Amino acid sequence: MKPEQIRAARKSLGLNQSQFAKLLGYSSNVRISELERGVFEINGAAARLIQAYLEGYRPEDWPSGVIAPQALAQAC
Repeated sequence: MKPEQIRAARKSLGLNQSQFAKLLGYSSNVRISELERGVFEINGAAARLIQAYLEGYRPEDWPSGVIAPQALAQAC
C-alpha cells in the first residue's frame, strides 16, 4: 500500500491520524504521519486491516460519532 493510498483511506474513513493509529494498533499518530509520508512501509496485517475498514468492518472500539464522508454523501 502506497503512502498516498494510506492517507486517502484514512480520509475516506473520516478519521484523524490519532484515531487511525489507535485502530491500527500504533501507540502514536506519528507513525501514521510517517506511513503517509513514506518514511516507513506499512506491514501486510495493517494493510489488510485498512482494506477491511474500507469494506465496512467496524470493531467495537471504532471512534463514536465518526461517519465516513462517503456515507454522509450517500445519506443526502
